Amino acid sequence: MSQWMTLLQKEIVEMWRNFKWIWVPITFILIGVQQPITTYYMPQILDLAGGLPEGAVIKIPTPSAGEVLIQGLGQYTTLGVLIIVLSTMGILAAERKSGVAAMILVKPVSYRSFVTAKWAGGVLLVWFSFLIGYLATWYYTGILFEWIPIEDFFQSFFFYGLWLTVILTITIFFSASLLTPGIAGFSSLAVVIVVNLVSSTISNLLEWSPSQLTGYAGEILLGKGISDDTLPASIIAAGCIVILLALSVVIFKKKELAS
Repeated sequence: MSQWMTLLQKEIVEMWRNFKWIWVPITFILIGVQQPITTYYMPQILDLAGGLPEGAVIKIPTPSAGEVLIQGLGQYTTLGVLIIVLSTMGILAAERKSGVAAMILVKPVSYRSFVTAKWAGGVLLVWFSFLIGYLATWYYTGILFEWIPIEDFFQSFFFYGLWLTVILTITIFFSASLLTPGIAGFSSLAVVIVVNLVSSTISNLLEWSPSQLTGYAGEILLGKGISDDTLPASIIAAGCIVILLALSVVIFKKKELAS
């Protein structure tokens, strides 16, 4: 355990040196405040844009606070996922390519500790960044519209964060499998896009898909409570994380020993 904690501390320090603890949270905050502010001032923005007939009146229905937060979460589904993949696609591939991984693994360091410590560092970064970004969305939604109960906020935060963790683990799996970070990132995005498309197209057959957690988080924000399918989807998401992480260790070890 002391070895694993040392590797985790090394990963956290490395992220500080790469400024990930600065630019990733700031980016998530910018993503978070964008939706409520843009939604609130949309009539004024359209009016300033001009091009409308004289005397025309812009009437846009005022969305509920829950709808604004759901739209904010939608930004994390697109831009947030892209940031996660870009910031973690080289977490194993880049170190193996540069030879840093080989230097560390020459010492009595287990492959499992090395990979899982990398994963844990990524999880801390993603959950911290998502928390402060989503808090910004919740705060500005409360100021400009109305306040969503804090318990609903944290419930939706947990289930949505679980899906983001699945995405992170997919990225680490490809980072362990491939030598080039760019290809690992592209493969991760492709898999996430395909899973989202398939799950949304036949959602009635894939109610327990981990990607459905985004929709279940939205239902919580609309005051519908936790869906009956949320727990099975969460269990399957956790199972996917464990399986992908175990495969990442096996594949990374096999490729390191073969090189």
